[in-house]
Amino acid sequence: MSVPRLRPDTPERAGLEPGLLHRAVADALALTTGERPWAAGLVVAAGRGPVLAVEEASGWAVRYSAYDPRTDAGTELPDGAKVPMTVGTPFDLASLTKLFTAVAAVQQIERGTLGIDAAVGAYLPDFTGAAARGVTVRQLLTHTSGLRPELPLYDCPDVPERLRRLREEVPVGERGAYLYSDLNMLLLQHVLERITGRGLDVLVHEGITRPLGMTATRFGPCPDAAATEDQRRPWAKADRGMVRGIVHDENAWALGGVAGHAGLFSTGRDLAVFCRALLAGGGHGPARILGPDFVDLLLTEPGLGFALDQPWFMGELAGRGAAGHCGFTGTMLVLDRATDTFAVLLANTVHPRRRPFDNAPRAALATGVARAVRAM
Repeated sequence: MSVPRLRPDTPERAGLEPGLLHRAVADALALTTGERPWAAGLVVAAGRGPVLAVEEASGWAVRYSAYDPRTDAGTELPDGAKVPMTVGTPFDLASLTKLFTAVAAVQQIERGTLGIDAAVGAYLPDFTGAAARGVTVRQLLTHTSGLRPELPLYDCPDVPERLRRLREEVPVGERGAYLYSDLNMLLLQHVLERITGRGLDVLVHEGITRPLGMTATRFGPCPDAAATEDQRRPWAKADRGMVRGIVHDENAWALGGVAGHAGLFSTGRDLAVFCRALLAGGGHGPARILGPDFVDLLLTEPGLGFALDQPWFMGELAGRGAAGHCGFTGTMLVLDRATDTFAVLLANTVHPRRRPFDNAPRAALATGVARAVRAM
């Protein structure tokens, strides 16, 4: 059965109170102004049901040529060299990549080629650290494997050594206890590639983005993407200079740009389609990427890859099973099945360099969407 495709229309047609929604969006767009903005540029997309009620951009995709540690500020490009942000600008999604890895895994669970409670060692016996501790696929998807948050793979001399470190890594935390880790999705990537014989980039393209018509979503390089960080030590973990169109995450970069935890680039419109497909039970138009029961598996407590009911970035959308994730570069995606709403905020908050997290703008946008629903 075909599911209505996402279409641009008015907030009223979406069942959203326009004044409240536009106020929340205006507050987000204003975050790109001033000498030290929250983000150099950003894109907002939000809607309800099959309606994309708002899609707007502000600021700059590229504003700075470098970061100056003496002044703790970015070196401004001449006006003619700056690149304006548009609604079609791709962003480095950072950890939003994990959501696509999770969907790819649940697709294999649905097909019966992957067991959710199977031991990782059954698929990856050469990953001796996880195999020895009996880590399961479910534990990878729920961040309960005990694997540490990350490994400094970027400091290893070559890819074979990086993979050796990953294969031998033994969980350090208590199995069953929540410990958020990029390594979970890196191992899950290797499980998926081993059982299918295809790379994660191919699995995401063939299983998710192509059927949904998400033509702007892909692993890098992505030359027209919003710039991220002037990566230099000591504030970064590698000396790469101003990064644009190549994955920001140092480990994903060290592994070639295709990684289970980071590496995808996308636009606000494409992510709105992704949200719509999940809210509609796994379908969009004539395409279906998951059956409704497996969308439930993905988005029901404790969530597989998706975080659930996190007010620190979901604001007032949290509390009824809202699902989503954030990314280090300044990205956010939230969908709420209780009200059939979604909110996407893409920002290059790390341009020209990373700062302590300020999640208030993410929560404020999600709260604005929640209030726009309640006011109708």
